[in-house]
Amino acid sequence: MKFDYGKEGLEVNLDPSWNVTVFRPVEQEVIKDTSKKIKEGIINPLDSAPLKEIVKRKNNLNKVCIVVSDATRPIPSYLIIEPLVEELNDYGITDDKILILIATGLHRPSHEDEIERILGRNLKERIKTINHVATDKNAMIDLGKTSNNIPIFINKHYYEADLKIVTGYVEPHFFFGFAGGRKSIIPGISGAETIQANHSAELIASPHARFGIYHDNPMHKNSIEGYKFAGVDFMINVCINEKHQITQIGAGDIERTHEKLVNYQMKHIFREIKEPYDIVVCGNGGYPLDINLYQAVKSMAIGEMGVKDGGTIISVNECADGVGIGQDQFRDLIFSRRSPKEIYKKILNKEIVVPDQWEIQVLARILMKANIFVVSKLSESELGNIGLKYAESVESAIKFSLEKHGQNARILILPNGPQILPFLI
Repeated sequence: MKFDYGKEGLEVNLDPSWNVTVFRPVEQEVIKDTSKKIKEGIINPLDSAPLKEIVKRKNNLNKVCIVVSDATRPIPSYLIIEPLVEELNDYGITDDKILILIATGLHRPSHEDEIERILGRNLKERIKTINHVATDKNAMIDLGKTSNNIPIFINKHYYEADLKIVTGYVEPHFFFGFAGGRKSIIPGISGAETIQANHSAELIASPHARFGIYHDNPMHKNSIEGYKFAGVDFMINVCINEKHQITQIGAGDIERTHEKLVNYQMKHIFREIKEPYDIVVCGNGGYPLDINLYQAVKSMAIGEMGVKDGGTIISVNECADGVGIGQDQFRDLIFSRRSPKEIYKKILNKEIVVPDQWEIQVLARILMKANIFVVSKLSESELGNIGLKYAESVESAIKFSLEKHGQNARILILPNGPQILPFLI
């Protein structure tokens, strides 16, 4: 069988004697004429005035800011932005009045070749595009605090724009419940202080900060309140399949549109299981989601959903960028020689406070539950010393795991990342 891995995929040979269950995504109809459907959404949006009418209401409209997902996301943003820019041009808004802002959160900036992949060469050459830099305080505006005392720092280019449009895609997220919608603002174009406050150790530790949990998710609640400080005039979000093709389009009001796509995901992504598995083999869904070990933690959280206590997760991610460019604190902690339990406790007690601490916090939590083998381009020496185990292939990792769990151990294989998720009932 083939596993989503990097750009090319990874062939895996399964022994017919193994007790294997494979979950594949439900087939979803692909939207063929995405440009037409995007424009239909712009003209007939959900719970919003049409974009043309919104533009007409703006006096002296000189600056439009369009937020797009960064290079770690597999969304074909150019399929959204091209028809959107065409519409804006038709409304009399010229290219020089449009700025595209890449929602990096605390990720590294997207490189030039990645920006071309995100936008396509035509748009990249036509429209000014910049990366959000969360650590640049001079690029932020302080908008106050939420009712939960979350400081709201937002990118100035976005806040000062006359017309604010966000784009992105909706899929289950390992602690935010679902990506998309409000997440384009917080954390997408927020300051580091905002992101770290909303992604605090206490909130990450919440039982409601998990894949697929929406209304009760504390970070979702904070972001819903927080995005209103900055404002959103219009949103276009999509759902994509395992081949990164668009299957659903939503346009209009940020909250109503996001919830519509979340409901679609709830019906198509989650597969019930009656008991956890001994071994779960899972990945992030290939490039760019499996670009580094930092991002690969998300796949381990998928495994966490389906594995038994004391079981084994086999994480299959290419990690072409290594541990993660710019993820120095994450690298330091996986080489800290501390036990996962110690790391987790110190994070909760605020003895460890570092940027992106949520990734190491989630990793430590999963390591306290299960063994984790990593199948990637990383060498054994790059996996640190807090418990991640090296395997040169999926087959060898399964064989080694069977020695522990028995030859008839139950194995669940999830070859397509968050496109299909096990849900224990």
